[in-house]
Amino acid sequence: MTAADRSPLPASETAPPGQDTARGGDLIPFRQAVKTWFAISLQTFGGPAGQIAVMQRALVEDKRWIGQQRFNHALSYCMLLPGPEAQQLAIYIGWLLNGTRGGLAAGTLFVLPGVVALLALSAIYVAFGTAAAVTGLFAGLAPAVVAIVAQAVWRVGRRSLTHPALIALAVASFAALALFAVPFPAVIAAAAVVGWLLARLAPHTLKPPTAHAGDDGPAPLIPDDALHHEAPGRRRALRILVAGLLLWAVPVAAVAVLTGAGSVFTTQGLFFSGTALVTFGGAYAVLAYVAQQAVQHYGWLSAGEMVRGLALAETTPGPLIMVVQFVAFVGAYRDPGALDPWAAALLGALLTTWVTFVPCFLFIFLGAPYIERLRGNRSVSAALTGITAAVVGVIANLALYFAEHTLFTSVDTVTAGWLQLAVPDVSTLRPTALAIAVVAVVLIFKVRWSVLRTLGVCAILGLSAALAGVPGI
Repeated sequence: MTAADRSPLPASETAPPGQDTARGGDLIPFRQAVKTWFAISLQTFGGPAGQIAVMQRALVEDKRWIGQQRFNHALSYCMLLPGPEAQQLAIYIGWLLNGTRGGLAAGTLFVLPGVVALLALSAIYVAFGTAAAVTGLFAGLAPAVVAIVAQAVWRVGRRSLTHPALIALAVASFAALALFAVPFPAVIAAAAVVGWLLARLAPHTLKPPTAHAGDDGPAPLIPDDALHHEAPGRRRALRILVAGLLLWAVPVAAVAVLTGAGSVFTTQGLFFSGTALVTFGGAYAVLAYVAQQAVQHYGWLSAGEMVRGLALAETTPGPLIMVVQFVAFVGAYRDPGALDPWAAALLGALLTTWVTFVPCFLFIFLGAPYIERLRGNRSVSAALTGITAAVVGVIANLALYFAEHTLFTSVDTVTAGWLQLAVPDVSTLRPTALAIAVVAVVLIFKVRWSVLRTLGVCAILGLSAALAGVPGI
């Protein structure tokens, strides 16, 4: 790819890099931004690791719309928030590029393909169960995602871990999560403290990353030192807070009035509103609680169906927390009240999706202007640099988790003192999944195929194996 190919837009169509744009102005044409976010949304497979990698490649490396340090700074802030950090990162960057409407467009498009795909798959599941063709497609996609996540760990780590001290912090974060089951918030808090200490005791460890081969293209449209025009303020914050809370609460209140306080819709709206506030550390951190409540307390679906719902969510674009849409769909379908079961399922799924993702917009629009002004604060920047290093370990832990549960049918937890190890049962290895994963690794790392192209090939391999009657699909 030449420098001309990577140029974001003709100079006449953009504001100069770093320029304080007019209030409400766009750094790039809004239509161009929408097209780009839609293209990104179709590639958001592989959980947060894959999603972050897609944005890294598209926005930092290819289009050069945002600098690497600015990208890392935004990502570190999003990792501190409850909810899907990759979608929040999209909202943040969309806001940087096109203001509030840019954030709304980026965040909405980021989840829209996943919402549509999971609605369709949920309906297929309810209507047809585990059809061989559907099972085969999933059996091909899941191993491909393992390779995509591995690529994400490499890409994000290569850019962010610029000193052995930061590499050590990433490794320590991975070990804390994978070996000792340390809570995610504790890992992030510790990383922030370590980053702050490094800035005070060994500031040379936090130097900006040096350029990599192939990074000699044009300067990013949003340089690392640019200042966003939208300043924080009490009036602005109050306006956004009131609007966000109303948008969040009114649909739940309307459902409660129309269907009753004890209806499945009201229960789902309130329950998933609560889970949206405690999903620190990504979906995996809260899914155990969701599964326990949905299966044992509310009886919306069985434990086996919860696992199948997770598989659906892992092989569709968008955040993994989208699995709550499947839970709501199945639960409302089986307890529709006075509504038609299909209408009830659609209402439950859409309401749950709404209360899950609206808070993400609220958190970013409220906090981003303050975080932007803190980029010059050395203590805050150092703490966020520590968090960024820890994020690499977090993504690596997610990659390990996904690989174990994709390549093996059974994974046991072994406790030995402080250690808590997830040990796969070697006898339950899925040879077909392993073979497809190897093909995906070769296509992505050696042949350098795109994510979508790789997913397409692997889906065909999985479908062919299922139709041929290969065991273990």
